[in-house]
Amino acid sequence: MPISTRQFLRQFFTPGAFLLFLALAFTRQSRAQNSAANGAPPPPVTFTDEQAHQQLMHELGIQALRPAPNGDSHGPNHANYDESKANPYPNLPNALLLNNGQKVTSAGMWWNQRRPQIVHDFEQYVYGFVPKNVPKVTWSVVAQETEHIGFHLANVTVLNGHVDNSSYPLINVNLRMTLALPAGAKGPVPVLILFGPSGFPNPRQPTASELARINAAMDALLIRQDPSLKAVIAQYPGWNPVPPVPFEFPHLNADGGLPSTWQLIGANWGFAMLDPQSAQADSAAGLTRGIIGLVNKGQPRKPDQWGALRAWAWAASQGLNYLETNPAVDAKHVGIEGVSRYGKAALVTMAFDPRFAMVLVGSSGKGGATPLRRNFGESVANLAGGEFYWMAGNFIKYDASKAAFGSMNPGDIPVDSNELIALCAPRLTFISYGIPAKGDAQWLDQRGSWMATVAASPVWTLLGAPGLSTSDFHYRTAPMPPVNDGLLGGKLAWRQDDGGHTDAPNMVYFIQWVDKFIGYPYTN
Repeated sequence: MPISTRQFLRQFFTPGAFLLFLALAFTRQSRAQNSAANGAPPPPVTFTDEQAHQQLMHELGIQALRPAPNGDSHGPNHANYDESKANPYPNLPNALLLNNGQKVTSAGMWWNQRRPQIVHDFEQYVYGFVPKNVPKVTWSVVAQETEHIGFHLANVTVLNGHVDNSSYPLINVNLRMTLALPAGAKGPVPVLILFGPSGFPNPRQPTASELARINAAMDALLIRQDPSLKAVIAQYPGWNPVPPVPFEFPHLNADGGLPSTWQLIGANWGFAMLDPQSAQADSAAGLTRGIIGLVNKGQPRKPDQWGALRAWAWAASQGLNYLETNPAVDAKHVGIEGVSRYGKAALVTMAFDPRFAMVLVGSSGKGGATPLRRNFGESVANLAGGEFYWMAGNFIKYDASKAAFGSMNPGDIPVDSNELIALCAPRLTFISYGIPAKGDAQWLDQRGSWMATVAASPVWTLLGAPGLSTSDFHYRTAPMPPVNDGLLGGKLAWRQDDGGHTDAPNMVYFIQWVDKFIGYPYTN
């Protein structure tokens, strides 16, 4: 007997969630009707994180997800840290087998057949498709100065990448990026884009005489605003409204090394600090804003569309578009770097945009270099729950315990992280981790990432490039190298340092490793 839409929906929601869904649907319909009547575009949908998750579950016909494990090993439903239980789905997909089971035996088969299959599956089921109608970005200079970065002078430019929002003016997106290039460089230099905050690294400060003038003017303004302050200011002759910036010694890395930006400029590299959240917020509520919301005109995304990781990767590609126009940049040798969630985004960037020449992937965990099939620390359930907005909407199907389509688990995912790494071949790819004792938690599954890196290496070999320099190329048996003993002989590299949740201790090795392969400093 046919059932009504209301009866169908009641099967998939608790009474409270059902009422919430009806309220949201009514609100969206009312807003759209009011906007249409006024001839204006409808305002962006406003969801909480929980509402965005419920809306997606409804659209996919999912009634229940498996509970996400707790990162606290002593808490309830704690994550597994027992290696004997870590591989319930022990076989990683083979990057060198076509979907029909045929073995990939040539570079042509990889580029023309296998690689497009892997890209499609990651887009369809894991990270989402980037819509074809993403608007153009126009870069402009906000400010420039020459400043000291460590012991060297650098020309620093703060940039704004305005995204054309003429199709939906209610959402405004401006990418923030700061480019630092070594002053006096004799030619174009390699550049590493760093995911993170953007701004002047070491802003120039007023001289003592300039600061005295500023403070005198500030005193005068304060007294003009409130004449009684004249007596107060006179009581404190040593106080100034704007004190001088005190000198600070650099915050050294865990291994005693200089900050990464100092090392890059010191090695005659440039770097660009790109703020990924200027493109897309790090929240589920932000999915109807930012670049994802702009493309969808403020409405919820479709289940196969991009999540935040691909949006951040898109921002990096837009940054590279600008760098390709700068003659001081060696556009053929631009890399991308990130740690933790930004490590995931860095790997995704490298995998999907072949223009990037190198990547430093720091402590990326699930959704990055760690296999999704592994049951160790962070799990697919964690990504499908609190961090679902990083991924395509379709991804949460792989944590569904009850749904219109039945149930699915991580073993059903058609691709895995070894294939994501393989999409970077034959380019320079450096997988970096720290140690749990210093804060790079077991949650990240360092061993799992090692397994995926080993499993990806044969693709470099197929394409005529040196891969991971290890004698054992089977991901189940290859022993992890000792901490601080990096495998840097090939174009696929691995190094676990004795630091924490940062790739800074590995930066010096990354720079030297890249320089070796690209022949930098360049010679005629």
